[in-house]
Amino acid sequence: MNFFFVLNGKSLKNISLILIAAFFTAWFLYIENLPQIPVFSTNDGPKAIYRGEKDLALTFNIGWGDEKAVPILDTLKKGNVKSATFFLAGSWAERHPDIVSRIVKEGYEIGVLGYGYEDYKDLEDVKIGRDIAKAQEVFKKLNVKDVKLLRAPTGHFDERTLQIAKRYGYTVVHWSVDSKDWNNPGAGKIAENVKKANKGDIVLLHASDSAKQTAKAIPMILGDIRQKGLKLVSVSEMIANGEAHSKEIK
Repeated sequence: MNFFFVLNGKSLKNISLILIAAFFTAWFLYIENLPQIPVFSTNDGPKAIYRGEKDLALTFNIGWGDEKAVPILDTLKKGNVKSATFFLAGSWAERHPDIVSRIVKEGYEIGVLGYGYEDYKDLEDVKIGRDIAKAQEVFKKLNVKDVKLLRAPTGHFDERTLQIAKRYGYTVVHWSVDSKDWNNPGAGKIAENVKKANKGDIVLLHASDSAKQTAKAIPMILGDIRQKGLKLVSVSEMIANGEAHSKEIK
């Protein structure tokens, strides 16, 4: 015996509404059970991280030089600093494998500062990708693992940089507080520039040879941070431990 169901237009409409409601209910339940997606992973494209919600991150750029990185590492060790992020140019890293190894052994995070010190805003897309890929290869050879952060070598970048970095698996990190140590205004002035840093800030410092006074400024910087009761973390820890803030680049 065959059974036939005859549905009028109104019944079909009701069934369609029920199916649509069921689909969206299931979807929302699925989304709620996913890990929280950081703010830089958005539907309208990648953004550059410039600060977090809590804690404080000290970041050091190294693009060139042979003399200042080790004294800065010595000063951080003496100051019992367990977390910091070093953005290293690939060209510098391949010439200083022992210092790179020390940075890793002392528990600090490594990010990419490109390979050569070039302004990404002045480069064609293919050359930006080539520079990032070349740096990536250096860190692989040095057995530096889990490198997920990238900082534009000169600090200048645009939407193209964000998109290309994303393709290579990197998140672009800027900063919210500039120590201006590269200008060598005096250790006290560098510390004063960083003094405005508070929870959630990412501080820019340098460990290239151009930063002649940074090592002397670090004890003063650490004293102020501890007086404020702030915890030092790596950039990745800051992103993971709280909401990250980003700026959209046009």
